[in-house]
Amino acid sequence: MSAPSSKHTPQPVSSKTTYALAGVALAVVVLVIFALYQWNSGGTVAVRDDGYGPVHNPDVTVAMDSDGAIVLGKSGVKTIDVYEDPLCPACGQLEKTYGQEIAKQVDEGKLAVRYRLVNFLDSRSRSKDYSTRAVAASECVAQAGDGPAYGKFHTLLFTTKQPEEGGPDHSNQDLATIAKDAGATDDTLKCITTADRLDSARNHAEAAMKALTAASGGGAATPSVFINDKKIDVTKNDWVLNATK
Repeated sequence: MSAPSSKHTPQPVSSKTTYALAGVALAVVVLVIFALYQWNSGGTVAVRDDGYGPVHNPDVTVAMDSDGAIVLGKSGVKTIDVYEDPLCPACGQLEKTYGQEIAKQVDEGKLAVRYRLVNFLDSRSRSKDYSTRAVAASECVAQAGDGPAYGKFHTLLFTTKQPEEGGPDHSNQDLATIAKDAGATDDTLKCITTADRLDSARNHAEAAMKALTAASGGGAATPSVFINDKKIDVTKNDWVLNATK
């Protein structure tokens, strides 16, 4: 992968966060460090494929793995694993910068995405459980199988509708409204408002965090992207296109 020609200075987009990983035989404390992004000399990274929008090919499907991972894309294509927390500002930046480029590759059948959502930032939300409830809402949308609806919901959740750490967050009704705007069905909205998948989301988020810790060799960072168990350097502007090769 070729590096951009302009000079870049890595800048942290959030502070260090400590996450106590439950459900592990030994008490393991994972230091979560948000990924660093390389900014152009103007202080921003150009949005890739700006104007494309979220996934909108009706042939794209979404399904849930047994461990709660949400897979968006056509079957039989190369798949990347993306670890994100719904409240993580660096994850929001990743989606804002590369989300549309990813969506285009998914629509064209060149890439699929396995979203592994975690919830270590629950304590940084005003409700103290926002990340878990957002993961639950994501599962409600995903289980309906509508790829474009999930793609749009995920995009909204991490971009224009993402709350700030420590500030007001979304109620379940708010999350249902976002899902409705994304094209979700009435059954999906009911699943969200009644928190049907809250317990499973908590368990799945824990499993995702455990998987991330193992894949990262003992540390954990969000966002993290892997392909075939190899971590992708998301500070390289062409990482999405390289992932399709």
